[in-house]
Amino acid sequence: MRESSHLTPVPTFAGSGVPLSLARPSQAAPGAPATDARTTDAGARVDRTLLYVARTPDDTLVAHLKSRGWAVLVARTAQEIARLLKPDAVCAGIVDMASFAVRDLAALEASLRRQQVGWIALANAERLADPEVRRLIRHYCFDYVKMPVAHATIDYLVGHAFGMVTLYDADVPVDIAHEGDEMVGTCDAMQQLFRTIRKVANTDAPVFISGESGTGKELTAVAIHERSPRRNASFVAINCGAIPHHLLQSELFGYERGAFTGANQRKVGRVEAANGGTLFLDEIGDLPMESQASLLRFLQEGKIERLGGHESIAVDVRIISATHVDLEDAMRDGRFRADLFHRLCVLRVDEPPLRARGKDIEILAHHILHKFKSDSARKIRGFTPSAIEAMYNYNWPGNVRELINRVRRAIVMAETKLISAEDLDLGNYSAQQTMTLSQAREAAEKRAIEAALLRHRHRLNEAATDLGISRVTLYRLMGAHGLRDAGGDDKALFPGDGDVRE
Repeated sequence: MRESSHLTPVPTFAGSGVPLSLARPSQAAPGAPATDARTTDAGARVDRTLLYVARTPDDTLVAHLKSRGWAVLVARTAQEIARLLKPDAVCAGIVDMASFAVRDLAALEASLRRQQVGWIALANAERLADPEVRRLIRHYCFDYVKMPVAHATIDYLVGHAFGMVTLYDADVPVDIAHEGDEMVGTCDAMQQLFRTIRKVANTDAPVFISGESGTGKELTAVAIHERSPRRNASFVAINCGAIPHHLLQSELFGYERGAFTGANQRKVGRVEAANGGTLFLDEIGDLPMESQASLLRFLQEGKIERLGGHESIAVDVRIISATHVDLEDAMRDGRFRADLFHRLCVLRVDEPPLRARGKDIEILAHHILHKFKSDSARKIRGFTPSAIEAMYNYNWPGNVRELINRVRRAIVMAETKLISAEDLDLGNYSAQQTMTLSQAREAAEKRAIEAALLRHRHRLNEAATDLGISRVTLYRLMGAHGLRDAGGDDKALFPGDGDVRE
């Protein structure tokens, strides 16, 4: 969590068939003239509505916001928020955490969870020290400021938040025709991923996608293909770990009639079938050594030979590969060729794990619920607070794939109109579990370190600078949180430093 006076634009949902959109809120300086309305990319007029939630509203702030062109609605209780919020209308929101007693904040959570409101939190130092306030800000707000703060700064922040939710509403159809092809995310890690996809899509260099199982590596590969000059040609995918080793060679390169018993006619392989387009090699780490040599030869020469054939066939194809295996370890163990790795990993894309994506967990859960709610005869309307809390507390070893499976199962098995933590089989992770302040701080610290390492691809100097600590401190905290191997080589990370100490 950071205290800031600005909000970086963040990307909205994107996926195959849907352009990756980056929210581009107003870039006007705080002193620039305000307007009473904005337009979406589609050209539709959008009223600048702002919901100001405070137990004791600041009349001077309200007057300033109105002078800047905002249609300000004031709410003093959760009931008033529910009455003022229209189901399909987007708006900016200000919630003054300092004006409410901590015991009253729980009643606001349902309103803070409304995705069509871009919330900015106001808080003082005392409130920011409270773990419940920090949780609400982290999960539901686009940004926050510590009071006192200039009214112009608040206007600048809500302008950014409003711009984001306006584009979210205008650009993102919830139901997309192709099942499972959406990339959903608003966190910093996904913002970086979307930017990377845009950059690598316009080149023909091989791309290597690294990430844990279930993070959506194939969706990223499809997104790269559909934003590339090859978008009108074929996208051919092959899972190298799902095909028996003795068949993989013929699947990749094809065979001629009579090449072996049962080869009654010529077969075009996956590489040749992707000619002019993109070949996606999933789980490349499971490729046997024989096939690795053949693939390396193709990458060097741009030609293949079908099994049983003697003719070299030129193939123009872009290679995108992916794996959950640590290929650097595989190279050290002799299970993967270093020369092939360097041919495949010209451009690298890192998929963030779900546990490092913050508020995206809830956004994804609602997205999955909306998509598959027809699986149940009961009209499922959402998730209970305990279910939301459990999803944030759970570590998600299966990532997005596991989240999809749990939500789909819960849609069918739920006994009420709201999915509970028990329906998700996450009852042990619900809010009823007690957590000490020390445990909450430790969990938040670990999440912050994980996110910084992911953003900077485990470059310790840059991650430490981002976190505002020294490299030595970061290395020590990584060990304390189990984020590095117990047998890691300190000298490799600290060359010439001698002993690792503060």
